[in-house]
Amino acid sequence: MISRRWLSLATCSIALLASAPALAAYPEKPITLVVPYAAGGPTDTFARALTEVWGRQLGTTMIIENRAGAGTMIGTETVAKAPADGYTVLLSTVAHSVNPSLHDTLSFDPVNDFASVGLAARAPLVVVVNNDVPVKTLPEFLEYLKKNSGTVNYASAGIGSAPHLGGALLNHIGGFEATHVPYRGSAPAMADVIGGHADFMVDSAPTGLAQVQSGTVRLIATTMKERLPQTPDTPAVAEALPGYESYTWNAALVPAGTDPEVIEKLRSTLEAALHDEQLQERANTMGLLLEDKPDPAALDAFIAGEIDKWRDVVKESDMQRN
Repeated sequence: MISRRWLSLATCSIALLASAPALAAYPEKPITLVVPYAAGGPTDTFARALTEVWGRQLGTTMIIENRAGAGTMIGTETVAKAPADGYTVLLSTVAHSVNPSLHDTLSFDPVNDFASVGLAARAPLVVVVNNDVPVKTLPEFLEYLKKNSGTVNYASAGIGSAPHLGGALLNHIGGFEATHVPYRGSAPAMADVIGGHADFMVDSAPTGLAQVQSGTVRLIATTMKERLPQTPDTPAVAEALPGYESYTWNAALVPAGTDPEVIEKLRSTLEAALHDEQLQERANTMGLLLEDKPDPAALDAFIAGEIDKWRDVVKESDMQRN
């Protein structure tokens, strides 16, 4: 007579054997990469360059699905509620870690509803000032903010945008009171910095450096922890204001519950894609720094740290909660 124990073991063995071919065959169909922004923007542009190479590494087609709206929450919710089968991936940004502080309630949990695949890229920012602002160095700029607290202002691409976060973090760490002036996008914000209607701006490196090269604004600092290879003579804000680091990023997430072997397949092929020379060249023109080795555990810790960091900044800034 067959015991229940042996019957249970046999059942488990059959289940494992049945699942093994499915995992070995993954992916068997196209994978959707959800981009929570409209087509044509910087995140979408990077996503299209990435999926071309990533899909080739996976041996399948990767389809971009733009699900813009509600500060990335529409696209994020789409992935949170998708089947955990490895065929729906989210390309998240810094908004993923800011939204919990901007909104009292979310239709998803930014941590528990997702499993990390890995960080793909970081997008550094630069601090630029109007040419009439009487500062040329980072120490002079910080002293100017200190002496003119309450009267100096900074432009941004909108409330909760990366330029807004960069300026708000300056206030938070430095104890300054620079007034935030939001615009509908980086272009009109930069136009008013150039025109003297705003004193400074924290902007994307490609956009800001293009204006610096044309002589319309002055470069003061960069926002990563270390200096950028493109501007080795320009200090990082952290050199004079320890603890300052502000940039946006792109990371791959999948629905919680996705099989670890599927996640590893996505991670390893993402790593291979990020080392593709053509992708690296394209990323460089976008002002992106690609990750060397994406890691799920490292991304978990990174997102948790970002959520904590921006919670305090949002609390004391003019970012509206709803």
